[in-house]
Formats: sequence, C-alpha cells, structure tokens
Amino acid sequence: MRDIGILKIKSHEPALPLIQGGMAVGISLDGLSAAVASAGGVGTIGTAGIGMTIEGYARNFKQASIEGLKNVIRKARSKTDGLLGVNIMVALTNYQDMVVTALREKIDMIISGAGLPLDLPSYLEEGSKTAIIPIVSSLKSAKVILKRWFGKFRYIPDAFIVEGPKAGGHLGYRIEDLQSQEFSLSSTIPQVRQLTEEIKREYGKDVPVIAAGGIFEREDVQEMFELGASGVQVGTAFIATQECDADIRFKQALIEAKKEDIVIIKSPVGMPGRAIRNKFLVDVEAGNKKPFKCVYHCIKTCNFRETPYCIAQALMNACKGDLENGFAFSGTEGYRIKEITTVKDVIERLFGTGQVSPY
Repeated sequence: MRDIGILKIKSHEPALPLIQGGMAVGISLDGLSAAVASAGGVGTIGTAGIGMTIEGYARNFKQASIEGLKNVIRKARSKTDGLLGVNIMVALTNYQDMVVTALREKIDMIISGAGLPLDLPSYLEEGSKTAIIPIVSSLKSAKVILKRWFGKFRYIPDAFIVEGPKAGGHLGYRIEDLQSQEFSLSSTIPQVRQLTEEIKREYGKDVPVIAAGGIFEREDVQEMFELGASGVQVGTAFIATQECDADIRFKQALIEAKKEDIVIIKSPVGMPGRAIRNKFLVDVEAGNKKPFKCVYHCIKTCNFRETPYCIAQALMNACKGDLENGFAFSGTEGYRIKEITTVKDVIERLFGTGQVSPY
C-alpha cells in the first residue's frame, strides 16, 4: 500500500489520516471516540440526541443537550490525549448551542453537515485552535461554502469532507442521484481536490480533502488516496467494535444484516437515509404510524405533527437495543461485518498491520 502520508488539519496532525464518523443518537460517545483518538485517528462524538444521555432530559431537552455534550467531551478527554471532534448537523434546532458548547470545551475539530454550515466561522474567536470542517456532497456545495466563508468571514475551510452516496445515515443527495456516477466519490474527490489546489495557489492555505462513504478496507483507502484524498472518514466499520457505545443488540443487528437488508428510507427529517430494514421500518412502509409525543423539536425540517414516527426516539431505542421500536443506520458495506472486533482491528483492516499509534 502507498505510504499513508500525513494529514494536517489546521494545527492538528493525527498519527493516522483517519476521522471516525460522528454517529449520532448514542452510537459514538466518549467510548468509541476516545478509543479511536487513542489509536491515532480523530475520534468524533455525534451530537444529535446527546441530551438523551442526561436523566430527566424530557423536561428541558435544550439544556440537557448542552450538559450532555459537555459531559461526553470531558469523559472522552479523561480517557485520551488524542484528537477529538464533534459532528454537528446543521439541521439541528440547537445547532448554535452545540457549536458554542464544543468551542467552550476547546474541542479539536467541529465537523458539520446535513445542510450547509454557512455561518460556522462566525462562532470562532480570534486565535481558536478548533478546526472547522464542512461536509459536502459535490463541488458545487464546496464552492458555495468557500465563497460564503471567505466573503463574509475571511475564513477558508480547514478541510473538506466529501461524503459520497454509499454512506450510512442521512444523505445529502436526492434519492434519484444515489446511483449516479456523477455523484460518486471517484467523480467528486478529484473535483474538490482541484478546488483545494486553486485555494493553495491563491491563498497559500493547504486544505485537505477527506473521503467518506463506503470505506471498509485498505483497498478502499488506497483508492481514495489515488483519487486525491489526504484522509478518510469511516463510520459504519466502527459500530461492531467492543468500544462502540451502542448496545450489543444494536451491533448484532449489523452483524446479522444481509446485503439486501441495507436500504434507502425516507426519513422524517426530509432527507433520504440508508438503514438496515427491519420490522419497524416494514411497518412504517406499510403506513402504520408509531404514536409519540414530541418533546425534542430537535430537527428544523421535521414536521412532528405529520411524521409517522419520531426518528430521535427510534434511533435511541435502537441504540439501547430495542430494535422492535427503532432501527439502525448503516453504510452500504455494513453487511460485510460478521463479528464483534475492536477499534485496533478495524484500523489494521483499513491501513495495515502496525499502523495503530497509541497516545
């Protein structure tokens, strides 16, 4: 395999060119993120639904989310000296709270997608060491962010994560575009890499391109490097690890999934998503509503009065092992996971033996 090289994001240099995907609603909290950070990657905490980690969260979900994020970041910090990030969805109603809280906790990186984070630089204070990284699905979205950030804030993204249509969870594509070669990583990575080369020539800043979606083993990593990526973001592959924060029954659902079980769903938040089809989703497809009372108001685009189920509660139920009342997201390659392993095992599969670099 080609030399993996160095990934530098702002002033941060992880030992491995790896960002662990910030899987929300309880999947990647302090356990998984700290383990990946200690192994030399960037461990990422998923912030959506993090208020559910606080007892009595339903009384004040907004405040519970702030406390939950503070607690999880501090727990992760107590377990590792490695690099930590947070993934904050633009679609969150408490987006500002999550960004401000992460910055106050001096998080190393903020990764933001599920919408365009057009005003993210406005939260940074002068001299902040926190890197801010937008997730994009196309050259067009990367250009929009660059124009906005530099034009309004005189700030250039510290990296671009290019998430392709093979990713799990909510996807930044129309359903009809998911099979299009135009939107594949083999098309978009070279395009965004060319943009970052133009940024380097014009502004003198190195902006790495990080590939995400469908990356499972070293051949995938090699392909992304050859396309021009400087690093990879990997999420699904870390679910069935001992360190992942989800219940063992959630991990088992991934292990037992067949290729045909991983399907595209229409999420209540108005975006397509990739998930493991189970009885819960079959019932939803059949038009059966799942009664709930919305206490979260967590997603800007969710019409909770008409949606057939609460996605936040469904995902948290699944995370806790209640797959009868929830479901699991997965990338396209999730069916290839057949046993519980460790973060170290996943990293060795991605980069080769001996690449784990403990902090």
